[in-house]
Amino acid sequence: MRLLTEATEWSDETAEPMIEQGSGSMVMQPLSEWVPESGNGLALEVDDEPTSQFCQAPLITINFPVFTDGRGLSLAVLLRTRYDFTGELRAVGDVHQDLLHYMRRCGFDSYVLPEHRQLPAADNRQPFSPYTDYYQASVIQPEPAFRRVPRGA
Repeated sequence: MRLLTEATEWSDETAEPMIEQGSGSMVMQPLSEWVPESGNGLALEVDDEPTSQFCQAPLITINFPVFTDGRGLSLAVLLRTRYDFTGELRAVGDVHQDLLHYMRRCGFDSYVLPEHRQLPAADNRQPFSPYTDYYQASVIQPEPAFRRVPRGA
């Protein structure tokens, strides 16, 4: 999972947001305007209902409206497990350092922190691995601990 320093930019209220993608940029469209065959990215809100058509998007951003709203995590898990989305999932909005390791376990590839909430230099090294192992299964580790750890007789 990587931190992206650029944020979604809007040139005016009628323009579509642009996300920098390497040498070019990608148009991000909200679900109400997105056309699957367009090749544009899809900008989702946490209350958007996922479908298999979303898999045609090369990039999906999920907007976290407030820090305490975990629906974006559930939406990411659904996209990765039920719909087998293999493109890039990016967390935007009210992203907080305390959620980064959960976001990674739920299938996010990248995130954009709000300008007022940048990681201190010391936290930039390992914000995603506060624990050495987990009991539960996740998108990045589908086997729970009781199936991964050998048991003695």
